[in-house]
Amino acid sequence: MTAHKPGDPTTLRRLYGRSKGHKLREGQAALVEDALPRFSVPDHGPLDAVTLFGDDRPLEFEIGFGSGEHLAGQAGMRPDHGFIGCEPFLNGVVGALNHIRDDDLANVRLHMGDALEVLERLPDASLDRLYLLHPDPWPKARHAKRRMVNPGPMDMIARKLKPGAEFRLGTDDPTYCRWSMMVMNARRDFVWQAERPADFLVRPDDWPQTRYEAKARRKGHEVWYFIYKRV
Repeated sequence: MTAHKPGDPTTLRRLYGRSKGHKLREGQAALVEDALPRFSVPDHGPLDAVTLFGDDRPLEFEIGFGSGEHLAGQAGMRPDHGFIGCEPFLNGVVGALNHIRDDDLANVRLHMGDALEVLERLPDASLDRLYLLHPDPWPKARHAKRRMVNPGPMDMIARKLKPGAEFRLGTDDPTYCRWSMMVMNARRDFVWQAERPADFLVRPDDWPQTRYEAKARRKGHEVWYFIYKRV
């Protein structure tokens, strides 16, 4: 077996999530067949705003959008921006397609699969924001290398963000919270924007709640909201 360095593309293909879901109902399957081809990221080739949306507009990117509540909320707030959402679960993609249809969103493109495969096809310094909300925590120590907040993926994220752009991270997992703070505090290309506890303990007004966050709150979990600026 060929050895790979921690940051190379083959190592990044490890995957930072799981992709099996529930069987689709007839209406859901029809929605996927009709709508997904119209809103999908192209399978091959370089990507940019013109390729995806037909004009040169600011781009935002969400890794693992769940059922699409946050992605749709952000897209609705900024219709002049283009939003790229990646999610390995088919059921999550169906949820996002429902939001796109119900909210008449023309500024969203979806990819069902590995977010890093799409991210690496974008130009460097092309994103205004990148979101990573409630990622799979991979709680066992031996699986820590599979967490998205690790040097390899974060190096790519840093390259794709514009200077001054935001990386937003949300989690309700204490281990992932501590791990992320450790990884991010060691970097010199991001600056944490929190100045007081409320800055990371209270969800910002422009941060739509996801169903994962609502579920965590019902269970009595704390939720942490991190905003880092690319420098």
